[in-house]
Amino acid sequence: MNLLIACDMEGVTGVVHPDQVNTTHGEYQRFRRLMTQDTNAAIEGALAAGVDEVIVSDGHAFGHNILVEELHPRARLHSGLNAAFAMVEGVQEKPDAAFFIGYHARAGTMHAILDHTWSSYCLADVRINERSTGETGLNAAVCGHFDVPVLMVSGDQALAAEARAWLPQAECAIVKTATGRNSGICLPPAQSHVVIRDAAQRAVEACKAGTGQQPLRLPAPLRLGVTFKSSEQADKACIMPGVERLDGTRLVIDCADMIELYRALRTLASLASK
Repeated sequence: MNLLIACDMEGVTGVVHPDQVNTTHGEYQRFRRLMTQDTNAAIEGALAAGVDEVIVSDGHAFGHNILVEELHPRARLHSGLNAAFAMVEGVQEKPDAAFFIGYHARAGTMHAILDHTWSSYCLADVRINERSTGETGLNAAVCGHFDVPVLMVSGDQALAAEARAWLPQAECAIVKTATGRNSGICLPPAQSHVVIRDAAQRAVEACKAGTGQQPLRLPAPLRLGVTFKSSEQADKACIMPGVERLDGTRLVIDCADMIELYRALRTLASLASK
């Protein structure tokens, strides 16, 4: 059984503040180690359940956060920017399943650590067929396009609630309970890593037994809706062909499938950020 582990950083053990995930801040080095450790805990649980091969996709910021020298020796690491499938790079190889480690809730979620969707700078809301989605639903639907189920997620309690709405049979490893956007009650690593490891093992065992989460397949065609944080950002993004502007900050575009939608979102966010 081959497994893709897609990793973000805001949902990692102990993270509650933007400084801790900012590559230019002194706190970052400490938390990239915790990101690596959370990932290793998931790998250990998966291997204990009989997974044969693990590839890790580093999906935070510039994609070079996980410490390769401290990564579990049974895993391989995809690192760096501008890969075809970004946060879930490697899904096109059609692994048997995926985990999302260190994920966070969508933009606008109450009591959620560092809530945002794709870009905290420019995106206020992302919708697929009028349903508001964060990175969990978005990336799970990309995985589903390739028939890959997302078996497990880790993060705070808000992320877990969001994941259950999209992936009701997935295991959720809750490593902290947010009390605000920049505050929460955190498990220490000695506890959180047991939570992650056990959830990962249960997730793979359920998959093998045929009772785990099935792939999230969204029937085509799909409509992407994006709300920007400012009208200037929408001005920049609406030059993309096929876009319809609804008002000062909202755009929509019709897409043939989930891959086209994913690329459209990335393009719109890039245009708006320039």
